[in-house]
Amino acid sequence: MPLLIFLLLASYVWNQGNGFGWDVSLLESIHATSHPLLDRIALAVTPLGVAWGVVPVLTGVGCILLYQRNWQSLVYLVLTPLGSALLNRLCKLYFHRPRPQFWEVVSPTLSYAFPSGHAMSSATLVVVLSVLAWSTRWRWVTLIGGGLFVTIIGWTRLYLGKHYPSDILAGWLLAIAWSITLILLVQPYSIKTAFISNGTVKT
Repeated sequence: MPLLIFLLLASYVWNQGNGFGWDVSLLESIHATSHPLLDRIALAVTPLGVAWGVVPVLTGVGCILLYQRNWQSLVYLVLTPLGSALLNRLCKLYFHRPRPQFWEVVSPTLSYAFPSGHAMSSATLVVVLSVLAWSTRWRWVTLIGGGLFVTIIGWTRLYLGKHYPSDILAGWLLAIAWSITLILLVQPYSIKTAFISNGTVKT
């Protein structure tokens, strides 16, 4: 279902190029809330969607999995974000969708817009962490906290005028579709399962 909805969005973008009607109205509504304080917050938070947030967290979890010798989960952890980044780059180059230009943005970006790399990266992180934590007591904390993180990163991209809302939605959908595909192929198991299988935790 996520892949199907993404393909529908992609088809429209390919044929039309410009944003949907709701793309423009949502961007204008968000821009109407602009304030110097929100500018600083958005600029400080948005890097967490890739280099300053997603990468360090994935690296830390990867070190834990490596220490545990949880190879299946480690393979999933490595391949999912790498594949997600590659898919994002290929889609941007293929669709060539220009970024919104309805107002002067705080920090201009020269690359293409569809789908949003920050949205895709943050959603990939949350899916990966949710899969690894699924059989632990941290499952709901990961899901709720991750959902909030993904939403905030998406907001920063819209507030800063970097993307159309459909770019954000497409990034989320493609990240979910790709992550689910790798779950079926790699079949990772959670950190708790690895501890139990090594005899570290007794049930």
